[in-house]
Formats: sequence, structure tokens, C-alpha cells
Amino acid sequence: MPDVNLSVTLAGMTMKNPVVVASGTFGFGREYSQFFDLSELGGICAKGLTLLPREGNPAPRIAETPMGILNSVGLQNPGVDAFITEELPFLRQYDTKVIANISGNTPEEYGIMCEKLAGAGVDMIEVNISCPNVKAGGLAYGTRPELAAEVTHVAKAHAGQVPVMVKLSPNVTDITEIARAVEGAGADAISLINTIRGMRIDVNTRRPILKMNTGGLSGPAVLPVAVRMVWEVAQAVKVPILGMGGVSRGEDAAQLMLAGASAVAVGTALFADPYTPLKVRDGLAVLAAGQGLAAVRELTGKVLPW
Repeated sequence: MPDVNLSVTLAGMTMKNPVVVASGTFGFGREYSQFFDLSELGGICAKGLTLLPREGNPAPRIAETPMGILNSVGLQNPGVDAFITEELPFLRQYDTKVIANISGNTPEEYGIMCEKLAGAGVDMIEVNISCPNVKAGGLAYGTRPELAAEVTHVAKAHAGQVPVMVKLSPNVTDITEIARAVEGAGADAISLINTIRGMRIDVNTRRPILKMNTGGLSGPAVLPVAVRMVWEVAQAVKVPILGMGGVSRGEDAAQLMLAGASAVAVGTALFADPYTPLKVRDGLAVLAAGQGLAAVRELTGKVLPW
């Protein structure tokens, strides 16, 4: 490996390298620990948690697409308490940052989970605001600035000293509007993008392939959208960004960092190759060294727009 400094800082949290595994694609790390030492990662963003256990949506809930997948898993998880007692001790065996991802139906639920997780000692809390808001007629928190700000404010009030990162939905007209709202409400960092809403239909049965009809599109197909949105958000806010969406190579990660991300997350590519995060990390190091950089963090925000 080239002699390049891989360490980066995200909202005061220093990571040994800029590669995180994205929530929902890595479970709680147990399966992937059979392939490599999880201490090799910059961070692990655990599977999305809710206040109470959830069984998720009925199958089929995963469908392949050209250059990606659709999913409507529905946040299947054991609940925040089970994570703290059963999964967090396992993750703490490794020298890597642990990021808990949470989703709630009300601002109060976000607050309770933040308090529990902060007390348990996670390194960061990722607040997913791309889920239905029961109090707002089923509208997702992430599509209206005032609702996104409300959830962020509650999360920050209950997270203590643990940094709060808000995960933005790309299914909006202007993502910078939401980004500014959560920054104004106290977010320490922003992660983007979440999945893009999509659909596939079986032309013979005429039924949607997913039981829930639509799902979230991820994978290499969404990378250009992710790069564009990270670039727009980086110009609109001052808080650091965790970029994600279609990363499968070092060059993909470099694009997101050049657009303004301080670190990157690898998700869907894990299903094709569990070693992808390590390959992305090494690819970034080679690319940075080839450009004469002393540290990979020197890539962040250095795009040269026309």
C-alpha cells in the first residue's frame, strides 16, 4: 500500500480511514466478520433500529435491477434495546467506530432512542428521516424542512455528547432546503443519499415484483445522483458530509469526496463482494498517492466545476 494518510474526521469523530459500511447492508456485522477483521473499517453503520422490534415487510422485498437493486425490507430489526444488549457488545470487540441508525414514527420516539444509544456509548447516531411520519398524515420527515428540523432538534436534545448525523432522502425537489433545515436545527453531520423510489413489474403476471409495489433503488445506477446531491449540499451547508450511493470502487468514493464528502459509505456492492469496503479503501489510497497527495482527506471538496 502507498504511504498515504487515510484518517479522516467526521463531526469530531476520527476514523482510521474514510470507508464506512452503510446501514441496512451490513446487518450488525456478524456475517461479514467471517470474511475479514471488522477493525479494518473506518466505521460500521448498523442496521436501522426502531424503538420496538419490527418484522419488516412481506416478501418478495428484494428485486434486482440493471446496475442495482430495489428493496422494501421495511426496517426489520430487533429493536433498540436488543441492539444495546446483544449486538453492541459484539461490535465493541473491534477497533472501529460504531454508528447507530434510527427511525421513528414520532419525534418522541427519536428522542427516546437517542437517549438510550448515547447512554450505551455508540460513537455517532445516524437519524433516518426518510420514514413515514404518523403525525403528519404519512408524509416522510425528510421531505419537509420544518419536520426534518423538528426531528433533528429532538434528537440533539437527547443525544448528549454523541454527534448526530441526519440521513437525507433524495426523493425531494430541493435537497439543499432540507440540508439547511437540519443544519439549523443542530445536526453535527449529514449523510446522503438514501435510496431513490422505484418500481419493477413482471410483464407476464402484470404484478409488481415487490410485494409492497415500490421500493428503494440503490447500487451503481444511483452514483451520479449521489455525486450531484453531495455537491449541492456541500455548497449549502458547513457541516461535514458522509457520502453514499453506488460506491463500489475507489474512484467512486473519490468522486463523492471531491464533491464535498469527508467520508463515504459502501452499501449495495457488499452483496456482490463482501470485500468491497477494503477494495474501496485501498483504491482511494492508490488514487491519492498517484495524485501526489499526502492524505486522502485532501480530496474533500476539491472538485473544479466548469
